[in-house]
Amino acid sequence: MRTDNISNGYERIDEFDEDTIKKLSENYKNIISAIGENVEREGLIKTPERVAKSILFLTQGYLSDPVEILNSAKFREDYKEMVIVKDIDIFSLCEHHIIPFIGKAHVGYIPNKYITGLSKIARVVEAYARRLQVQERLTTQIKEVIQKTLDPLGVAVVIEAQHLCMQMRGVQKQNSVTTTSDFTGAFRRESTRAEFINLISAKLH
Repeated sequence: MRTDNISNGYERIDEFDEDTIKKLSENYKNIISAIGENVEREGLIKTPERVAKSILFLTQGYLSDPVEILNSAKFREDYKEMVIVKDIDIFSLCEHHIIPFIGKAHVGYIPNKYITGLSKIARVVEAYARRLQVQERLTTQIKEVIQKTLDPLGVAVVIEAQHLCMQMRGVQKQNSVTTTSDFTGAFRRESTRAEFINLISAKLH
């Protein structure tokens, strides 16, 4: 069994397609004007462009191929115990309101001939999180791509997140946490699943 904690920040990327930036900026300018603000006010003049670059940065996952990420560091290895990468930071956008949800992902798999680089698990999580998402689909997408690409004996994914759409609007419940999980293969056995849950809950460091 191997357990790793990863807190994986986003790489800063400042190069964007200028035509896309221009189109997005015009739309954001219209939005700011529609809510009653003066788009020519000093503090807002460059805001449409800044927001355009921000939304492109936060949705870069559409440009990533999770299968390619896993295959870029796929190795044959005779290891058939649990591999867990836990506490992977998640920053995503709820597709219903385009408001962030943030939290942690915990991913485990039991290899069957193949392993992948530990950072690749975090990058797969990031690739799917940097899209317009719902937490349920995000959980399943991570599980499915690992199962499909590595063909392990089983995959486990648990995500715990706070949704600002619940905290800032709607019911405004600031302390609510949403937990989702999905399992394949060996992790459908109660004992294996319980071991995984125990390990991601334990403070081993």
